[in-house]
Amino acid sequence: MVVHFLIELRLHGDAKDYAKVLIYDIGKKFRVKGAIKERPVPHITLYGPSEADNIKGIVSEVDRIAGNYTLVPFQIKGFGYFKKEHKVIYLNINPSSQLEELRRELAQRLSKISTGQPWDRHRRFQFHVTVAFKDIDEKFNKIWRYLKTKEKPSIEQHPYRITILEPNNRKILYEYDLMLKKLLDRRQALSSYWKAKTVSKSRELQALPHQRQQSAPIRFIRFIRRLGN
Repeated sequence: MVVHFLIELRLHGDAKDYAKVLIYDIGKKFRVKGAIKERPVPHITLYGPSEADNIKGIVSEVDRIAGNYTLVPFQIKGFGYFKKEHKVIYLNINPSSQLEELRRELAQRLSKISTGQPWDRHRRFQFHVTVAFKDIDEKFNKIWRYLKTKEKPSIEQHPYRITILEPNNRKILYEYDLMLKKLLDRRQALSSYWKAKTVSKSRELQALPHQRQQSAPIRFIRFIRRLGN
């Protein structure tokens, strides 16, 4: 049975909040719904969308490869766009050598057991977080001029997990937790218990003091207020 899958890194903390504020800001200001039709989940695609004969082989390769990585830093740095068949506006990602190597390893191994995409096989890869797409073609120039008036973001981060999901309904299938060195099934991936352990381990690895977690809505509101100051 053919399975469809996508592999991505999901943003968290200030990076996630910044991306979501920007996505909704563009959607509302320019009346474009491509990025907000479904609940936005800011992310960096690592591989796919793709097809394979079974998901077990994909999960096994991700588990094996990701086990060699822990802190994989990157930086959100400014804006960019694609102008091909359909226009896409994105947050530009400056990858670390670790992130480049992680993606390259995944692509090399997974392309042997799945279809992948043409860009998955390229050594040079444009890491990005999409903020506007699908219905922006006629409004692209106005949106781009608007972004050029905004201060360019510069946010450093490392991902907590590598997410394997079904691309059509964006349902999480598995996640590999880079902090805990553990493969999580869907139930564990969505668990607040495991999320707290992930965040705690991340702070431990960075030698940061323990910090009480804020709920996503409260953190989001505070982030918007900071942007307004």
